[in-house]
Amino acid sequence: MCVGMEGAPHEGVAERFSETNIMKKILAALVAFAALTAAAPATGADLGARPYYNKAPVYAAPLYNWTGFYIGGHVGGAFSGSNDFNGAVLSDSSARVLGGIQAGLDWQFAQNWVLGTEGQYSWLGKSNLTATFPGGYVYTNDQRGLGSITARIGYTWGPGLVYVKGGYAYSDNNERVTLGGVPTAFLLNGNHSNGWTVGTGLEYMVAPNWSVKGEYMYYDFGSTRFVTPAALAPFGSFHTDDHTLKLGVNYRFNFASPVVARY
Repeated sequence: MCVGMEGAPHEGVAERFSETNIMKKILAALVAFAALTAAAPATGADLGARPYYNKAPVYAAPLYNWTGFYIGGHVGGAFSGSNDFNGAVLSDSSARVLGGIQAGLDWQFAQNWVLGTEGQYSWLGKSNLTATFPGGYVYTNDQRGLGSITARIGYTWGPGLVYVKGGYAYSDNNERVTLGGVPTAFLLNGNHSNGWTVGTGLEYMVAPNWSVKGEYMYYDFGSTRFVTPAALAPFGSFHTDDHTLKLGVNYRFNFASPVVARY
């Protein structure tokens, strides 16, 4: 009994000692783990921050949009064809300076195609077309201007546009017939103020909202003959047409600014 009673306390002490050792080991492990955790940021700082690459924005090519309204002006020259009345007389074909205005509307209906309509008027420098007939009759036409309302279709490759056009043409004529210097009444069988025109040109955008162009146009107002005075009727008809070359500038209300792609 004494031996048994004396052994029990020794066993309790051994168990408490064992538990104490386990707790010490656990505590030591926790301290070590905490130390490693605290040291990790410092170690990362010693290695240096990760480099940051700031990508510059990628700039896309400018986008050109031809759709919209425009107004502008032009200068150039006009050349009237030489015509005769059955070989009896000739009209003047001298060149004249011109200057005028235009306005239009374009629609870019596909990547490379543009449809449009344009109204145009050109004032002509003074150069009378004169025909002198036997018997003292003199016919004079002071052509003061040329107008047109046309449709056009063009092919574009961004800032450039090459086009063809055609439609109605108008000639602002100031006509008279004199006999011995005195004005006399006359009658023509056709109205050579109204006709048709065709042309072609190249237009190019040179700055935001601004474009320049070069253009050729042919105007045809048909054939006309005198009904009265009777003395002029046998001389047959004469044909009225004009060739023009123009340089112009347009202000456009539709220019698309360059697009910047962001990444």
